[in-house]
Amino acid sequence: MQKSVDNFTKTFRLVGWMEGLSFLLLLGVAMPLKYLAGIPEPVKMLGWAHGLLFMLYLAYVVLAKFRLNWTFRQMFLAGVASVIPFGPFIVDRKLLKQSAARKV
Repeated sequence: MQKSVDNFTKTFRLVGWMEGLSFLLLLGVAMPLKYLAGIPEPVKMLGWAHGLLFMLYLAYVVLAKFRLNWTFRQMFLAGVASVIPFGPFIVDRKLLKQSAARKV
């Protein structure tokens, strides 16, 4: 059971990192290229990738309710973090601390 939880946590953390990075690239690179340089293609490509990763991240937030015994409050805060720049990285840090606490 512990190994299953650890694998879930690792995958959740990876998805969170990818979602957070795609959001930062969308906001920090693609949007300025579109509106300042007139190059809209990066927004389309990164927008699709970010949208898929965002949905996957939210699915993992819901699964965390059952796999990690999260409360509704934890789910809500992790969901809110997904729309705040650097938010998924904060959730990642908390997941890492929880994972370390389970191993002790």
